[in-house]
Amino acid sequence: MSVEERERAQQAFENDAHEYLSYLAGVRNFSENTVRAYAIDIEAYLAWVRREGVVAASISHRSLRRYLAELTRAGYSTRTVNRHLSAIRGLYKWLISQGRITGDAAAALASPKIAKTLPRTMSDADVGALMESCDTSRPEGLRDWAFIELLYATGARISEISRLNVSDVDMVQAQVRLFGKGSKERVVPVYERALTAVRRYIEDARPALCARRKRGDATGALFISVRGNRMSADALRTCFERHARQAGIEAGVTPHAMRHTYATELLSGGADLRSVQELLGHESLATTQIYTHLSVERLKEATRQAHPRGE
Repeated sequence: MSVEERERAQQAFENDAHEYLSYLAGVRNFSENTVRAYAIDIEAYLAWVRREGVVAASISHRSLRRYLAELTRAGYSTRTVNRHLSAIRGLYKWLISQGRITGDAAAALASPKIAKTLPRTMSDADVGALMESCDTSRPEGLRDWAFIELLYATGARISEISRLNVSDVDMVQAQVRLFGKGSKERVVPVYERALTAVRRYIEDARPALCARRKRGDATGALFISVRGNRMSADALRTCFERHARQAGIEAGVTPHAMRHTYATELLSGGADLRSVQELLGHESLATTQIYTHLSVERLKEATRQAHPRGE
């Protein structure tokens, strides 16, 4: 293949890759954050292909393994390398389905093994401290209190909380409608304390925040920024981390720890695995099963602490 033919082939592959990202956003309805993550990983792969002079449309297993090895040498964790490989696999699978290529070297490439670790959870005392750090005399404090209560009550992903509209909260039925990955809808029951926090926020704080919006009609979003706009997932994450610092909770805790805590508490309280799977919006039961291990570890720790011969 001549240099000119190689360059044309590379440009065609890059165009296909960008079309794939548009497909993820427009057809698969992946969230903005997910599409951005795919884009970063695929762009890194395209940059390596250009640098190495590899014909991406007909890449070999050996070349792909070389790319993964380069990521490892660069200091990326096994989890990150797997994420890159997942993005590449998705791209080549889509190219096959569209008839753009005939061979898929990525499909048979084994993923690097990740050491099994249990999800990080929070204690109920930590969650209480988070809520107490909210100054409910101010609109922003009422908002943050409602946000944290709802996060704990539903086990929702931070992106799902960001997408919530006021109309998604059913005060009468005591439930919230969430839209997960791929815009899949699920309904999650909510306990009264969380509903009280959300109701107070909607009635006493949200109108004041909406009034700060400079143009257009007030947004239907549930959680409103100080400028009167929908709070993004990043904004909510920053809000959570700020309250975690104020509450004196150890560094590194994230909103996802609340999701882990929610699942673990349900299983520890006797909920069946299928119900927890549905409440979390997991496609695979295997994803939910890790929380059974976490529940067992908590029981073991409780036994060690409480039994006279536990030590």
